[in-house]
Formats: sequence, C-alpha cells, structure tokens
Amino acid sequence: MRSAELAKRNFKEVWRDPLSLGLTIGLPVLMLLVLQLFSGADAYFEATSLAPGLIFFGFVMLMFSMAMTITRDRESALFKRLLTAPLSANDFTAGYTTPYLPVAAVQALVIIGIGLFFGLELNSSIWIAAIVMVSMAIFYIALGVVFGSTMSTRQVPFAYMVILLATIFGGAWINLEQIGGPLVTVGDLFPFTHAIDATRSAMVYGASFNVVASDVYWVFGYTAVVVVIAVVAFRRKMVE
Repeated sequence: MRSAELAKRNFKEVWRDPLSLGLTIGLPVLMLLVLQLFSGADAYFEATSLAPGLIFFGFVMLMFSMAMTITRDRESALFKRLLTAPLSANDFTAGYTTPYLPVAAVQALVIIGIGLFFGLELNSSIWIAAIVMVSMAIFYIALGVVFGSTMSTRQVPFAYMVILLATIFGGAWINLEQIGGPLVTVGDLFPFTHAIDATRSAMVYGASFNVVASDVYWVFGYTAVVVVIAVVAFRRKMVE
C-alpha cells in the first residue's frame, strides 16, 4: 500500500494529541450523560434512544479534526514536500483518512457501552446499525477531506458548525417527530436524519433491513458521492 507511510505519520499525529482525542471521544459521552437529566420528562432523552445520534455527533468532531489536519498541512511547507512522493490523489486521501477510522470505532463503541449500561439491548439487527455507522464515519471523514482541501483554517470552523447543526437537527438529540413541519422535510433531503433513523431503528428497536432499506441506501448514496468529491478536491489541490 503506497500510502502506508503517510497513514502511519497521520496515525501518530492523531493519537499523540491527547487533548483533541479526549474531546473527540469524551464530549459525546459528556453530552449523553448530561442529557440524561431530561430523560424523566421525555423518553427520547434516554441513553438507549440518544446513543445512535450521539455517535454521529462524535463523527462531526472527527470531521473537523480531519479538515484542520489537511488545512494545516496545506498551509505549511510539509504539503509541498509530500507532493514530491510518488502518490496519487487516491493514495493521499487514503493516507489521511485511514488513521481516523479507528477513532470513529472507539467513539461508537464507547457510546454503545454506555448505552448498554443504561439498558440498551443489542439484537440481531446490530449488523445493520454497524454498516450505517461505518458508512457515515467514511462520509464525515471524507467531508473533512473536502473542507480541508478547499478551505482555510479560518473557514473550516464555519463549515463545522453547519454540519454540526445539520446533525443535531437531523435528530441527534432533537425529536423531529414532535417538531414536524418544514424541518422534517428539509432533513429528509440529507443523510443525517436517514442515518440516525436507520441506526436507532436497528440498534434500539431491532428493525429488519427491509424496514430501514431506503434510509440505508440514502446513506450509501451520499457517502459514495462525498468520497468521489473528496478525491477530486484533493487532486485539484495537488495540481494547483
């Protein structure tokens, strides 16, 4: 694998930053525990219901870290040195994104572990939730590549806020069924609501694939498109 050395370097960068890593993994956990204060008023805020949405909330932070890593490299002399290596845009993209997948796995497992502590029961449909989570992890990380390839360090936080709000209003910890109206209609146009609904239905309620198939395919489609855009964006930055 030609991108192995770059992936190794980025892996060390990710895991040698305990503050950023702690926030990326710890903040969703903190949010999950804090929101338990409202569980008595609304079952939606119970840990078992919130776990899927907060997994994706953690992925948003991972996207931000990914984008900032690429942006900082682009704005330094390191990027020019990296471009002298015999690597394609695909290789560079893989080298940057691969180290973030284990972090996404840790985030998901920690949240699921807390959900189990509060009564979440894993069922035979957990594989559906796992597939959606992997796809969305790739989606968010690829989105980080897009932002990192096209934006400056000052612009990335604004993009982060947009995706964070889209995830929250996609149902991460807001009950869209109670709100209704245009917010639900707009939410259905993006993958966040579909991903959260599919994961929650499979993980919490044991829904079969047939029940969530349309949501899963929606997530797959968005992920495929964003991955292609990420590679193209990085390739264009390489030739500038």
